[in-house]
Amino acid sequence: MSNRLINLIVFPDWTQWSDAVGIELGKAICAIEAHPNCHQITLLIETSGILEEEANLLLSGVVMNLLLEEVLEGEEMPEIALVKWGDAIAQQSHSHIILPKENEAMIPQTLPSCTLEEVSTLPLEPLFASLGDRLFQQGNWQGAISQSRISDAIAQYELALETQFNPSSIYANFAECYRMLQQHELMLKTLATASQLYPKEGHFYFAAIVHLQNNGLVEDAIAIVNNASQNLPQDYTFTLLKNLILPAIYQNPADIEPNRQRFIKGLEALIQETSLATPEERSNALAGISRLTNFYLAYQAQNDVELQCKYGNLVHRIVTANYPQWREPLSMPALTKAGKIRIGYVSAYLHSYSGTLWLTGWLKQHDREQFEIYCYYTSDTPDAVTQQFREYSDVFHHIPHNLAATCEQIRRDRLHILIFPEIGMDAPTFATAGLRLAPIQCTAWGHPVTTGLPTIDYFLSSELMEPENAQEHYSEKLIHLPNIGVAYPQPTLPPLIKSRAELNLPEDAILYLCCQAPFKYLPQYDYILAEIALRVPQAKFIFLRGEILKPRLDRAFATVGLNYQDYCLFLTIPERLDYLLVNLHCDVYLDTLTWSGGNTSLEAIACYRPIVTSPGEFMRGRHTDSFLKMIGVTETIARDEAEYIEIAVKLGRDRAWREEIEAKMKERRDRLFDDPLCVRGLEEFYREIVAKNLN
Repeated sequence: MSNRLINLIVFPDWTQWSDAVGIELGKAICAIEAHPNCHQITLLIETSGILEEEANLLLSGVVMNLLLEEVLEGEEMPEIALVKWGDAIAQQSHSHIILPKENEAMIPQTLPSCTLEEVSTLPLEPLFASLGDRLFQQGNWQGAISQSRISDAIAQYELALETQFNPSSIYANFAECYRMLQQHELMLKTLATASQLYPKEGHFYFAAIVHLQNNGLVEDAIAIVNNASQNLPQDYTFTLLKNLILPAIYQNPADIEPNRQRFIKGLEALIQETSLATPEERSNALAGISRLTNFYLAYQAQNDVELQCKYGNLVHRIVTANYPQWREPLSMPALTKAGKIRIGYVSAYLHSYSGTLWLTGWLKQHDREQFEIYCYYTSDTPDAVTQQFREYSDVFHHIPHNLAATCEQIRRDRLHILIFPEIGMDAPTFATAGLRLAPIQCTAWGHPVTTGLPTIDYFLSSELMEPENAQEHYSEKLIHLPNIGVAYPQPTLPPLIKSRAELNLPEDAILYLCCQAPFKYLPQYDYILAEIALRVPQAKFIFLRGEILKPRLDRAFATVGLNYQDYCLFLTIPERLDYLLVNLHCDVYLDTLTWSGGNTSLEAIACYRPIVTSPGEFMRGRHTDSFLKMIGVTETIARDEAEYIEIAVKLGRDRAWREEIEAKMKERRDRLFDDPLCVRGLEEFYREIVAKNLN
């Protein structure tokens, strides 16, 4: 079957008389035999509902009759195979031939169909791409990657391209297949080919740029940005990238300042050059800011309030030029007849996501006698956490990927206060936040950086996280909520059902968990791990997302005469259960400096792991510090890098002290979760600000 490229399948209704089935199969065979490329086609006959021996006997009779009647010639006989739908070959069917009577229960809805009359002239080339698309979807089902399905999809796309059938739609999935298999060079090569063939289709450039940016190859990304800008001068997405692109990670500390200066210069140019005089210019600019944010700026560990204000004002200018009806301030509406305050929460992340999981605690504990809760879910990946948000809301609106409709609904609901749990991670949310949709608009530390937007009035933060000069870091008025500011739901821990070995962890090592996103690791702190390794020879640093950091770790460890491969392990954790088990098996959790863990630190504390942290200059570097202070376990909070190393080494070498810290964390961790005090403080702020504006 290796030289037969196309599989056409029939699903006979075997409950018919055998003669009737035989006639239908004969027609299918003849239709294929009449195709000019019949030598490339295999007819698959699905046999659910009949024994294979009986089907074979019936098929032999059909073929014999066709040969005797000289309808078929032996040399041109189509290849035929009996299959069950679950067989691997059946799963690679390109199309289904419709029979007069069929076993309809077995026919997949996604399988293309053709009639008997259409078979003889059926164009084969598009079938490769169609099957490739279906295999791609199967290989990426609900985020779980099947490498075999993805590899099969690649084979079909390659066949489509060999036949010169190469519509642009093939290349996007083709490149994504390579990305999912981590074959990055082939992915970039595919996107480059697509960009050459279809230079006016910006998504090919965009995919390559984002990949290069995320892998720290910003100069290569800039080259593609410049090419895209030349071919698509009206596409504001590439205008933004040309001026504001930043690396996701830095290879050396010296790389940070030149990139920052380029951003500053680019932002000034962008502000000066952005014209909104025509409807087309306004629409293009809105499309651009709805695809990108300046997310990576905040990972340079500097005070970004001035730059954020400039960018926020640009976003505000663009969105209000498109929606001038949502520009002006709003007066505070009257309370409901029951005297309730209407509070709205809008986010693309009202599902299982680190940036908003904490929000379920606020909603769950709200006083429903005083507040009416509205939620606006603007994405389209609902799950069990989405259901929680729905249950905790009085009104839940699901409005996926429609900025205007979301804004219209919020305005109709006449809220008193609108909360954006995060602003800065989702581009459409940033754009929405640039409009005036409620009298009072706030954001919170789902993304712990000032927005710079003139339409965001308050930043809901934490009294334990902010330094004394915190207001200098915000364009919004800062509100210090009690404790850590959120009522984070306590994680449910699994029993220790897997050993270290079953999780690919060494049994006899001191395991230091390093589980942050790569862009939180700045290169000036790489030496810390090497210094710990020098003094704790049995140390193993467990990275869950750190493959991209290998070149930096190599240099840092080599500086002190060590090989990073002897100390650093890079794991892929497929399920949340395994993630929590890894936490439970690790000895020490190492927090990142300048931008500390949020969800990850909270979950490590739930697993009573000793955490080494050192508070930074800004709130985003002080999360873990505040968590440990709230539970009264401050022994592992370091004043500086040197003390950070000392604490990490002591935890690794002094088992008794490590177990003492574990015991204290286990005893006190409950103080951190489901905190009602912060919700009462939040509600007090809501009442005060509404009363002030009503008066």
